[in-house]
Amino acid sequence: MGQPEVSEDCIRMYFKVKGPVTQFLGRAHLCRAQLCAPKSTENMEEFENCVTQYMKAINFAKGEPRYYFLVYNASVLYWQMVRPFLKPGYHHRLIPSLSQIVSVLNQTEEDDKGWRAELMLELLECYLQAGRNEEAAKLCATAAPFIKANAPLKYRQIFALMVKLEYSKLILLLFELAHLSLILKCGEITSDCLSDLKKMDSKVGGQGLGAKKKKKKKKKRERNSKSPHQEGLNLQRLDTVLQRAVRLGDPRVIHVVCATQWNTCLPLLQHDLRHRLRKPLASIAEALEKVDSLMVLFRCQVHMEMAYIEEGADRLEPAMEHLRKAVLLDTLGLYQDTLRMALNRLHLCATPCQVPERTEDKATLAIEQAKKTMPEDSVRKKRALLVTAGLALAPDTFQIVLDSENEAKVSTGKKQGRFTYLYAKAQHHSLSVDKAAGHVRCLRGRNAKERVQIWAELAKVARKQGVWDVCRTASRFCLAYDVGKVERQARLKRGRPRGHAWAQSDATLQRPASPSLLREFAEVGFINAEATVHLLRSEGVQLNDCPMPPEDLSQHPVGYIPESPEDNTEWITYRTWIEGLSQHTMNSWLRSADIGQTIQEAWIVQNAVVYVLNHNQHLITAGRQRELVGALYHLLGIIKAMGHSGDLALLATLCSTLARGLITTWIPAPTPEKSRRHTRSNPLHTPLDPEAASEVRTAVEVCEFALNLTDGTVPVSTLQQLIATWAKAKQLLRQQVGPRLGTDEQSANESIDSVTGVLVALEMHSCNGLGLMDFTVPPLAQVLVKMALECSWSDPLVELQTLTRLAHFTYVARDHEATMACSQKAIQMGIEHLQAFSPVEAELVAEMLSTAACIQGRSIMDNLKGRKQLRLTAAKAFVESARFGGIAGSSALVMQAARHFWNTWLPLLSSAVNRKKCKSATQEVISVINKTEARKQVRNEHDGCMGDRGRGHP
Repeated sequence: MGQPEVSEDCIRMYFKVKGPVTQFLGRAHLCRAQLCAPKSTENMEEFENCVTQYMKAINFAKGEPRYYFLVYNASVLYWQMVRPFLKPGYHHRLIPSLSQIVSVLNQTEEDDKGWRAELMLELLECYLQAGRNEEAAKLCATAAPFIKANAPLKYRQIFALMVKLEYSKLILLLFELAHLSLILKCGEITSDCLSDLKKMDSKVGGQGLGAKKKKKKKKKRERNSKSPHQEGLNLQRLDTVLQRAVRLGDPRVIHVVCATQWNTCLPLLQHDLRHRLRKPLASIAEALEKVDSLMVLFRCQVHMEMAYIEEGADRLEPAMEHLRKAVLLDTLGLYQDTLRMALNRLHLCATPCQVPERTEDKATLAIEQAKKTMPEDSVRKKRALLVTAGLALAPDTFQIVLDSENEAKVSTGKKQGRFTYLYAKAQHHSLSVDKAAGHVRCLRGRNAKERVQIWAELAKVARKQGVWDVCRTASRFCLAYDVGKVERQARLKRGRPRGHAWAQSDATLQRPASPSLLREFAEVGFINAEATVHLLRSEGVQLNDCPMPPEDLSQHPVGYIPESPEDNTEWITYRTWIEGLSQHTMNSWLRSADIGQTIQEAWIVQNAVVYVLNHNQHLITAGRQRELVGALYHLLGIIKAMGHSGDLALLATLCSTLARGLITTWIPAPTPEKSRRHTRSNPLHTPLDPEAASEVRTAVEVCEFALNLTDGTVPVSTLQQLIATWAKAKQLLRQQVGPRLGTDEQSANESIDSVTGVLVALEMHSCNGLGLMDFTVPPLAQVLVKMALECSWSDPLVELQTLTRLAHFTYVARDHEATMACSQKAIQMGIEHLQAFSPVEAELVAEMLSTAACIQGRSIMDNLKGRKQLRLTAAKAFVESARFGGIAGSSALVMQAARHFWNTWLPLLSSAVNRKKCKSATQEVISVINKTEARKQVRNEHDGCMGDRGRGHP
């Protein structure tokens, strides 16, 4: 009747009188239990008192068969009370009481066997959630046959729990075996165990890494396959379905629809799209709240996203309300630090007139004000706000570190030499930036997590607004808290032996840190590296390049002998500083990759690989991959330990670059073409020395590791580079390629990817005749040309390149028919696609077309057999070669074609008719030559101007 006070008085009076021991004693305990039911899951004292009353009623009733109905009633009321505790982090609190209730119901042989089965399943789930697998196994032994016999509809549920339990046992066993085999250095066994663990992890209830990977992959596919408009239509339909489910009132249906709607929202949870999700997410939150859903983490995440949306629309009060709800739902404490800081930040924004007392709050408020600046506002205004935030966190030290790049603060003293200023700048920067670590040490961990988040936010905002010096300074302070980074740097300074254990990563030893904090370090590490590359470019230096000494413009007396920069200590100091900045950049990326492995987030590792490859592209283009071998080893080791996560194109590029770096030192200098014509390749080439052989073998292993994983998703151009490196490494080791033209010679599958087969055979032909071991190659015309012409190529650029190279090889082999077929096909498809390519690609296409036309003309000339008309056809081919060479901007190709053109016409010029025919063609070739030279001159002048601006040295 809604009068709990009267009930409490009555119960108190009943127990005070000490009436007869009848069923009313049990009922009184049940009433008292309901009166003292906990108001929230945080009040554990009330929970224990309530459970005690239920257990008193059960213990009283279980001794007398006529009171067994009280046991059943107590179990139902108890279950209604503990339902809010069936959420992550609370299951273990139910085990003592629930296990006793299940035991008593079995003793009393309760007739409602479905109810007994339900409680057994819930108890089993509690055991599993609490990690008490032995008790779970014992319960399964009795519960499974009971449920199978008395509640068959629930047997599927207990079977799933049994499977989850047995996999968990096997997982522990495999972990122990992997650890033991690692200690005993049994690498193959360790690798097999890890592979099995990953396979099992993807099957166990969708709870582990494998499930997360599948979800991410699915999310990526959905993002790529559906437009925001399509997703919007789906959300509208699902919202209608959700409203129907709410009216129906079935919690199971509501949960299914909410989960489906959330999955549909995931691809749109991006900065520029999430505002569209306000209504569907609000519907999810309201529906789950109405049924008091126990999916508390799901609800927490929904409210967090709602808070971001409301904040983005400058609705601060609703945003704070969502955050407060998220705090209450975060029962495992996964997001407490993030939520607390977000609430504090929004509170500061909501009360801008109040001056915060805490330095952290002052910094946060300044960053929020900087975020709200308009794009048209001056950089000075944005920078002032950002500097204010930094000064609030580190009043003295921040300005010192910030001034490390301030040239006005650089003092050169009285001495004024060629390198004095550069030396002073390097010294000033090195001494200043070290102050950041000292500042962090002095704080001794005070508010460390909060300060890391604020420094990280300052670095991100400064990066977005292009205030690079503040970005670098904030990154330094943030990363000074990263113990793992400090230990990594100390280990690099001590040095370590170089090896080729590429399959194992160099995991960083560090103190335990939360995944969210490590993720922050990884993101700031990326920002820090990018900002340092920006600093290097301001010094006129590319990443991992050495600086060029500035030109000596001072006057010297006659007989002055200039000092070599390599003998000048000031220049050496400056050069070492520049090299240190490059190393600092690389270490930031590698540390971020380490973190990605530690918290098992593949996207971090993939980003690190992309950063390293992209920012070192100038080294790769120049054939200096050798300088990247150490870093690429490290990254590949991490990927091998974690798995490639489906990005096989990136893996293939990484492996190709690493393998090329390993073999490039051991490739002998090419034999001059004139010498090659008169000498046969040397099959008795001197074997590689042990060090070289070890590196080349590793290169083969790296390539085959990638080749064995590649599938149709890898671009043909990437596959071609990988195959080229693999073939050259096999040649250096004097290993023949099997007749299947692949790496998996034992495969039972007889069908071969024709494109791969053509690429492998083509690289084998390319490797022959260079003074090394010659491959046993398939016949050109009968096999290779036929395969290439019949292939279905996904990349027209690679197809054109393949046909052009085949035209060259068939021409060298004096196979005129095959040469004409390949060159004609190349010219035809190249002209068709020329307009579709980008300007850079169009130049490459034009180069290949020029080469193919020239080969075609030469082959015709070699097979004239006195036919004059064919000479004219050849001349036309050379004109086309010159024209395409002009489009490519290549003077060498144009002049080569012009020389062949003139030699072709020369025997015919004795005739006036032929001279007339030759005139127009000659004028066209001359016009191409003039235009190409003029274009070349303009390009050289432009490059010279760009080079002068890029130096940046005084």
